[in-house]
Amino acid sequence: MKKFRNLFVISLLAMVSFYACNNDDDVNEVVPDEIIEAPSADEFQQLQSTAIDKIKQEAQFEAEEGIQFESEKGVALRIYAGTLKLNGEDVTGPVDLEFIEIFDAASMLTTNKPTMGLKEDGSKALLISGGEFYVNVTQNGEQLDVSNHMQLIVPTNLTGGADQDMTLWNGETDENENLAWEEDRGGPDGQGNLFVEGDQYFSFLSGFGWTNVDRFYNDPRPKTTLEVIVPNGYHIQNSSVYLYYDGEPYALAQLDTFNENANSFSEHYGEIPIGLEMHVVFVSEEDGEWKYAIQPQTVEDGDVYTFEEDDFISGSESDVYDAIDDLP
Repeated sequence: MKKFRNLFVISLLAMVSFYACNNDDDVNEVVPDEIIEAPSADEFQQLQSTAIDKIKQEAQFEAEEGIQFESEKGVALRIYAGTLKLNGEDVTGPVDLEFIEIFDAASMLTTNKPTMGLKEDGSKALLISGGEFYVNVTQNGEQLDVSNHMQLIVPTNLTGGADQDMTLWNGETDENENLAWEEDRGGPDGQGNLFVEGDQYFSFLSGFGWTNVDRFYNDPRPKTTLEVIVPNGYHIQNSSVYLYYDGEPYALAQLDTFNENANSFSEHYGEIPIGLEMHVVFVSEEDGEWKYAIQPQTVEDGDVYTFEEDDFISGSESDVYDAIDDLP
């Protein structure tokens, strides 16, 4: 009987040891899934801010003499003497001008300055641009105002020639740092705010900030909405999805709404022409570099496109610029 009890105890201990070893083996064999670390909103926006800083032009003038400035691409800006104000008072002495000019879709993408115009019903549609411009003047870091219209003269050959349908638009930035354009309907002394003369656009700006020479894209084909699904972790604060319309190098559409349940960007206004040949572009940030992917698509009714993590590549700002600039 004693031998039997000893054998039972030995067998029991062996079984416990066996199962314990098996459980340890199971634990050791568990390999966690790869964790994708998406960037923060600040990290993504820093890439865009850096792109803007690279193309910013700066100059200093004497306020009482006014400002006459010619940009790197030949755009002329005139701010009249006596019109610069600080708290309603005339400004004298040195003032600092900041000027940005954007003409092509590649620059629009890297700086996050797409050409989406607000329609009268509040929806947005693609604009064809004759140039996007930022104008600002400060003195010792203090923001100045201007009491009269400024004049901006833009060579039309920078965007393919004169277009009589162009008008002036003002830029408004939303809480996600995305820009949309609203038509400026009031010019000086009741005049129009933009007109074409020869090979130049003459425009009158009513204040500092972003301005765009634009007209709505016109396509008679039936329209649709579309959706772009992105990997989990990406959203409207740390990534963007743009649409490059083939053959339109002076325009860039942006999907400005995000569905958290579907993890998708969408164009929900129904402004995308069916049959349109385009490229869908996803951009984000990874380790201080751009993370991006480009898909060629021909639009069908109610299209849904998907980006996978394996689709993405990393590169410099120049890599992204060149990839967009090479599109048809």
